[in-house]
Amino acid sequence: MTKKIFTVIGARPQFIKAATVSRAIAKEPGLEEIIIHTGQHFDDNMSRIFFNELEIPLPTYNLDIHSLGHGAMTGRMLEKLEELMINEKPDFVLVYGDTNSTLAGALAASKLHIPVAHVEAGLRSFNMRMPEEVNRILTDRISRILFCPTQTALDNLQKEGFAGFDCHLVNTGDVMFDAALFYTNKARKPIQPIPSDFILATLHRAENTDNPERLTEIFEALGEVARKKKIVLPLHPRTRKIVHNSGLDGLSDNIVVTEPLGYLNMIWLLKNCNMVMTDSGGLQKEAYFFKKPCITLREETEWTELTRAGVNILAGSNKKNILQAFETFLSSHPIFPDSLYGKGNAASKIVDVLKNI
Repeated sequence: MTKKIFTVIGARPQFIKAATVSRAIAKEPGLEEIIIHTGQHFDDNMSRIFFNELEIPLPTYNLDIHSLGHGAMTGRMLEKLEELMINEKPDFVLVYGDTNSTLAGALAASKLHIPVAHVEAGLRSFNMRMPEEVNRILTDRISRILFCPTQTALDNLQKEGFAGFDCHLVNTGDVMFDAALFYTNKARKPIQPIPSDFILATLHRAENTDNPERLTEIFEALGEVARKKKIVLPLHPRTRKIVHNSGLDGLSDNIVVTEPLGYLNMIWLLKNCNMVMTDSGGLQKEAYFFKKPCITLREETEWTELTRAGVNILAGSNKKNILQAFETFLSSHPIFPDSLYGKGNAASKIVDVLKNI
């Protein structure tokens, strides 16, 4: 009998992660997938071209829910997802990561007694002020199958008592590593002029962009770093406006600011840069995939194995710490341990569990 998998996603990184699993599901005659895009992250890149370029299956349903506060967004998603689940009667609901779409999908399924499978389970920043931390903890607790990307994530769940719950814990490795391997030969150089020797930087978290003191410290540090190494800095229009209004966009001609770039462009930049500076979660891992040292512009990280390995330094927004981390990586290239995120077969492991459980 065919099992029906109901995949709920709403942000561009989730589509890339889900693409790896969707390709594996498509190879299994005993599995059928229905993909629901909640609409949480809505932009022009969420078009048919985006899906075609990345070889991602088009969503079966698009709920078009976006531009709302956390409560209203999650509530609307719950309502619409419940209707679809009642009509489609899936055997499993598959959710990814830690967005409002993740929590809404898990909650709707749980209320209907449909088993939830959570990809990227067990991640912890231990910062409960982050909406993502709340989402991932709640999603983990109501999931039946928890697919952990690392041993650290699995250890977190075991410390929280999950071994005694009615659930199945699996260390699959990270689907983002699957994606990096799949797309690396499809990477595309951005159309903007890119320096030959550069650092890739990104900045988007509200804790940095909406705090004038933190933003000033970070940009002053970037300005000093740019005296030694040029920086390529893709910026969202909202962040770019904040930077401009703060008078920080003229600190250095060696900071090349671009529009937001697609995944294939970012993969090219990762392959060709010599260091990463970011407040992103996913880019920290991708820096590791391509063996590039990373300075994280946050006070904490979910990817603690990277800091323990010495390939990622937590600098926060402190100018002195950022510059010190830069000098550390400039003078000595760290050794990158193998297999922190599996062997690039996480998707097939996930599908094996869904097929056989």
